Amino acid sequence: MSYKVRSLRVDEWPRAKALRLEALRDPVAPIAFMETYESAAARPDSFWRERAERSAEGAFGAQQIIAEGPDGEWVGTVTVLMEEAGATDWAGLPVERRQGHLVAVFVRPAYRGIGLTEVLFDAGLEWAWAQGAERVRLLVHEDNGRALRAYRRAGFVETGVTMTLGDSSDGRELELAVERPDEESDR
Repeated sequence: MSYKVRSLRVDEWPRAKALRLEALRDPVAPIAFMETYESAAARPDSFWRERAERSAEGAFGAQQIIAEGPDGEWVGTVTVLMEEAGATDWAGLPVERRQGHLVAVFVRPAYRGIGLTEVLFDAGLEWAWAQGAERVRLLVHEDNGRALRAYRRAGFVETGVTMTLGDSSDGRELELAVERPDEESDR
């Protein structure tokens, strides 16, 4: 089966909203996402339209990438946020160099284990490198073994940075990253 991996288009915000709400119903959602289904479902359509505008094809600060099956069904997604050196990230930590940050990773259960996460990550990394990122990182809860294994298979390695997010004492988030490939070694 072939899948098309591409950037979100602004007018597709209703489908992006539906996929996000599905992701928030996944059994690991409480440790995988920093949002509940109830809070997301209560947001007005204007929120979802604006979110799509900020991360759709042609946007510079973020990019939402989707995997589309042969029948047009959306089967997975990842969003890449760009973080600028010298800034403070959303968790309050200093950003030391220009980097991408993968968030909102989701593949529908029926499509897991066939390599879609790696394909989505490849597209996300390609976009981040084109934006001048020196590295791309992500955070994963220490108890989210399935995601941790998928991220390692995709080439991400633990950096040693850990954190507890929010008021939660439900475990640590581990930072994993991949460095920008040395373009000289590719020649």
